[in-house]
Amino acid sequence: MEAPRLDHVVIKVSDWERSNAFYRDVVGAELIELPRGRVAYRLGNAQINVHGPGSSPGVLPVKPVEPGNSDLCLEWAGPIEDAVARLERHGVSIVDGPIEREGVRGTGRSVYFNDPDGSLLEFISYE
Repeated sequence: MEAPRLDHVVIKVSDWERSNAFYRDVVGAELIELPRGRVAYRLGNAQINVHGPGSSPGVLPVKPVEPGNSDLCLEWAGPIEDAVARLERHGVSIVDGPIEREGVRGTGRSVYFNDPDGSLLEFISYE
């Protein structure tokens, strides 16, 4: 039996316009409209589903995620220095790195930063 693959994760945001711009411009995600006033941030063959003001996500777990409570690692497709330069161009502060970290493909170099709500994001490069 083949192991399951990650399809999507969920974050919650406090400001649609600010978060959509950040994930589109800084992270490089494609914005996808979903039913019930929601959006998703598409990243290759996976996506981040987003809950936020005015959206109706439907059935929720007992304790839904809150803005700023997420921690996501995204694979960067080039040298980590290019990720650092992109973050600097957009005025995004680096929390840590570049630093060696372990990911799904082994040891890579990572840089950590926060989204507008404070969720921790990581770009990891295996180059």
